[in-house]
Amino acid sequence: MLTFGLTVVRHGETQYNKDKLLQGQGVDTPLSEVGLRQAEAAGHYLRDLHFTNVFVSNLQRATQTAEIILRSNRHSSNVEMVLDPLLRERGFGVAEGRHKEDLKNMANAAGQSCRDFTPPGGETLEQVKARFQKFLKSMFQRMLDDHGCDCPSVSFARGPSHAGPPSPVVAGEASDGVISVPAHALVVSHGAFIRVAVRHLVEDLSCGLPAGLKLNQVFSACPNTGICRFIIALRKDESVLQPTTIHCVFINRKDHLASIKDSH
Repeated sequence: MLTFGLTVVRHGETQYNKDKLLQGQGVDTPLSEVGLRQAEAAGHYLRDLHFTNVFVSNLQRATQTAEIILRSNRHSSNVEMVLDPLLRERGFGVAEGRHKEDLKNMANAAGQSCRDFTPPGGETLEQVKARFQKFLKSMFQRMLDDHGCDCPSVSFARGPSHAGPPSPVVAGEASDGVISVPAHALVVSHGAFIRVAVRHLVEDLSCGLPAGLKLNQVFSACPNTGICRFIIALRKDESVLQPTTIHCVFINRKDHLASIKDSH
């Protein structure tokens, strides 16, 4: 069994975010001045953590954010940054480049909620989830290849030893949940994609949630450079990799943004 931390960060603000315009995959904009400060703040907040693996969307707003976070890090500045198109934002088809209100109007005209509506040429939520599932599979394999197992194979047996690690203690620190894990993956992606990913982890993979955290908080939109963390216990059964347990440590944390003020 391999137990590892997974820290997921949304990219910093772009001008499109500020103007409430949809970017999706076809609009590839850089970070704004505020977004650069947000990424610096996230990097400072995470600076003492040791990331053994880094996976990043290959859109520039995500790669810029990841580069800034790694540059600030005291232990992981030389870790390979794997650019993965599977981590790209949800495709919004004809709505890309248009105001979010246009998407709401299109959804209303179709008699659907904005979240569930798929613009012509866009990705459905199921397609985004399938993309995340594909990414999880490749990440699990990479983590196992790089770090092996931290427990003997007997721990795979059914029974109490199959229960995985205990729920992580949350003390409000940047290191919550990952002080003693042997591996730690950083993922930098996008708002709509992260929302789908979190929903899949919770609803489909039975991710344990911190006490008192309500589902509307779990499934809320992640702010720019918002941080989510999970602890995953991974096993290999007959050449099939699967998580035995997934615990959420925190969702959409933004403590590092307290000092960021929009100067515009």
